[in-house]
Amino acid sequence: MEDSAGKSLLVVAVVAILGIGLGVAGSQGGAALAGVPLFGAAVAVAFILQWVIFLPSFFLRTERFFDLTGSFTYLAITLALALLTPAADARTWVLAAMVSVWALRLGTFLFRRVERVGKDSRFDQIKQSAPRFLSVWTIQALWVSVTASAAWIAITSTVRVALDGWAAAGVLLWLIGFGIEAVADAQKNRFKADPANAGQFIRTGLWSRSRHPNYFGEIVLWVGVLVVTVPVLQGWGWVAVISPIFVTVLLLRVSGIPLLEAKADATWGGQSEYEAYKSATPVLVPKLV
Repeated sequence: MEDSAGKSLLVVAVVAILGIGLGVAGSQGGAALAGVPLFGAAVAVAFILQWVIFLPSFFLRTERFFDLTGSFTYLAITLALALLTPAADARTWVLAAMVSVWALRLGTFLFRRVERVGKDSRFDQIKQSAPRFLSVWTIQALWVSVTASAAWIAITSTVRVALDGWAAAGVLLWLIGFGIEAVADAQKNRFKADPANAGQFIRTGLWSRSRHPNYFGEIVLWVGVLVVTVPVLQGWGWVAVISPIFVTVLLLRVSGIPLLEAKADATWGGQSEYEAYKSATPVLVPKLV
C-alpha cells in the first residue's frame, strides 16, 4: 500500500510539473492581467479546481463529481478567458463558443449517465486511497489544460487576425466532429435504454461504420479547434499543436479504445457475430460503404 501511495504521489508531482511547463510555454507572447499571464493562470486554476473538488469527493468516497468537474472546468475557464483577455475579437468568441458548446454537451451527457448508472466501477478501489484518488484528479487537470490549450492560447494571444479561411475550415471540421460525436452518443444511449438489447453490443447507425465513432468525432473536432487558431500562433504558442495529438494518443493508446476493446473482447469475444463485426468494422475511422 505504501509503495502504491508513493507512486501515486510521484504521478501527482510529475503531472503538476508538466502543467507548469505547459503554462509557461503557452504564456509566451500572450496577454497578462495585473502582470499575471492569462494562459498560465488558466492552467493553474484548472489544477486548483480539481484539487478543491477532490477533497469532499474523497471524504464522501464518491466519483460523482469527477466528470462534471472536468466539463465545468473547460466551460468556466474558457468563458473567463474570453471575457478577461484584452481586445477580444471574433476569433476569440468563435473559439470560446466551440469549446463551451462541446463542454456543455459533454457535461449534460455525463450527468445523465451518472444519474442512470449511479457509479463508475473504475473508481471502486481508487477512491479508497487518498494518493491514488488525488492522482486521477490531477491527471484530469492536465487533460483539460492540454486539450483546451490550443483554444486558450489563441484566446489569450496578443495577435489578432480577422476571421479567414483557417477559421472557416476549422469551424467546418468542428461541426463535422461534434455532429458525429453527438449522434454516436445518442445512438448508443437509445440502444442501451432498450431492454431488448440487454447483453448485446451496438452495431447499428454510425456504430456499423466504426467501432468507436464518438472518439473519431472527438478527434476531428479538436483538430478543427487547432485549425481555427493557426493564424494567431507564434513562438512557443505553437505548443498548441499538442492538443489534438494528445487527444488522439489518449483515445487510441491509453484510456479510450484499449480499455473498451478489452472489455468488449472479454464480454463477447469468441461469439461469431461479434467477431464478424470486429473484422468488418474499422476501429476508429468510419468506413464509407
